[in-house]
Amino acid sequence: MTPGHGSTVDGVLRRSARRTPARTALEYADRTWTYEELDAAVSRAAGLLLAEGLSPGDRVGAFGHNSDAYLIGFLACARAGLVHVPVNQNLTGDDLAYLVHQSGSSLVLTDPGLTGRLPGQVPSLPLRDREDSLLARLDGAPLYDGPEPRSEDLVQLLYTSGTTALPKGAMMTHRALVHEYLSAITALDLAAGDRPVHALPLYHSAQMHVFLMPYLAVGATNIVLDAPDGDRLFDLIESGRADSFFAPPTVWIGLSNRPDFDTRDLSGLRKAYYGASIMPVPVLERLKERLPDLAFYNCFGQSEIGPLATVLGPDEHEGRMDSCGRTVLFVDARVVDEDGKDVPDGTPGEIVYRSPQLCEGYWDKPEETARAFRDGWFRSGDLAVRDSDGYFTIVDRVKDVINSGGVLVASRQVEDALYTHEAVAEAAVIGLPDDRWVEAVTAVVVPRGDVTEEELIAHAGEKLSPFKAPKRVLFVEELPRNASGKILKRELRDRFS
Repeated sequence: MTPGHGSTVDGVLRRSARRTPARTALEYADRTWTYEELDAAVSRAAGLLLAEGLSPGDRVGAFGHNSDAYLIGFLACARAGLVHVPVNQNLTGDDLAYLVHQSGSSLVLTDPGLTGRLPGQVPSLPLRDREDSLLARLDGAPLYDGPEPRSEDLVQLLYTSGTTALPKGAMMTHRALVHEYLSAITALDLAAGDRPVHALPLYHSAQMHVFLMPYLAVGATNIVLDAPDGDRLFDLIESGRADSFFAPPTVWIGLSNRPDFDTRDLSGLRKAYYGASIMPVPVLERLKERLPDLAFYNCFGQSEIGPLATVLGPDEHEGRMDSCGRTVLFVDARVVDEDGKDVPDGTPGEIVYRSPQLCEGYWDKPEETARAFRDGWFRSGDLAVRDSDGYFTIVDRVKDVINSGGVLVASRQVEDALYTHEAVAEAAVIGLPDDRWVEAVTAVVVPRGDVTEEELIAHAGEKLSPFKAPKRVLFVEELPRNASGKILKRELRDRFS
C-alpha cells in the first residue's frame, strides 16, 4: 500500500486540527484543548509510549476513568501503531486479569487509583494525576514524526460485554473504525455546531466511536464528564453549553425519574441519542411527552461492527417506536434462519451483517471467529424482524429468548408490558428452570412504589397472551449492569436459578 493515505483513526484528528486549529476541541474538568493543542499532545504522547520500549503492533491496556488523558492515550496508541485495549474500569480480580493476559498487553495505561487492582508483573504507566504521568510528561516532549500506520493495521481490541459468556476481543482496524465514523456522522446528523456532552465510559465503543471520535472528525466542541451526573448535565443544558447527549435506556430512565425532571428548563437539548440496550416503549413515550421538540435517535449495533449498525431517526419514530431503524451507510444486513437462509419479512430470525466496519475476528479465538463469520456474513446473535420498508426491530438476544412450554417468548415484549405500570421503575425478564414449563417467564423488578407480585402478573396478563405473562415476579433494589448500561441477564439467571 502506498503510504500517506491517512485513512487512520488519528488522521481524523489531524485533519480537524489543520482545518480549525484554534477551535476548542475538548473540555474536561478545568482543562480546555484546542484542536491544534490536542493534536500536538497526541503526537508527543505517541513518542513517549514508544520510548517505553513498545513496538508497533504491541497491545496497550487502558484502565481508567473518563478524562482528557484517556482520549489522548487512545489516539497516541493509534498514531504510534499500537493496539489499544480498553478495559472496563469496574473490573477486579480474575475478570481484570483475564482481559489483560488474554490480550497480551505489554503495558497498561491506568489511573493511579486503579493501579493496585492490576495483576502482578504487568507494567503500568499512570495516565494523569501524578508528576510522572503521561499527561504531565507532555510538556517539552518532542512531536512524534514516525511512519503512519496502515489503514488495515489493528488499532483496537474491543472486548464484548460478556453478558452471556467470557468477553472476546474484536479486532478492529483503522479502516473499519474510520468507515464507522462516517456512518455515524451521516446517520446521526452530527455537525460542527453541535455541543455534545460525553458522560458514558470512554472505554465503551458507543461513547468513543459513535459520538466522541465522529464529533472530533466534524470539528465540534466536546465536553467530557466523569459520569452521567444528572445535576451537572441539567446545568450544562440550562446554561446553553450542551445540546446533544447520548445515554443507554437505563440512564434515560433514571433522568426521567428525577424529581426535577419536570421543572428544569431542558428546552436547549436538541438531540437525544439512546442505544446500547433496548429502550422500553413506555419510557420513550414518557420522554417524548415531556420534551416534544427533542429529536430522538435510536442507535443499535454491537462491538464487532464498530459498533453502529442501524439508526432510527427522529422523523421515523411515528408508528414504529420499537424499531431500531434501517442500516447505516456502510452496513448491509439480512435476517436469516439457523441455516443462514433469508426468512420472509415479518418473520423473526437472526440478523447478520456484511460491512467494512466489521472486525477481523476475535483475538486469539479462531473457533469463536469461525462460528461468528459464516458464508461471508457475521452472525450477530440478535433475534430481529425486518419489515418491507427495510426497518429492523430487535426482538431479543438469541440466548435470552425464553422457551416456555415449547413456545418461544421474547423478553422485550414482556418488559414493555410491565413498564406501563406506574410502580415499575425498571424490569428485566428472564427464563428460569421450571419442571412444568421448561423455562418459566420470570420478571425481576425494581419497584417505584408499593406493588405486589400478583398485581404485576395481572397487569401484564391484560396486555399479553397468557403464555407470555410472567409466572413469577422477583423484587430487587437494583438490576446488575455493566458500565455501558446493559442489564446482565446472565447474572440474574445465575442468582435466581
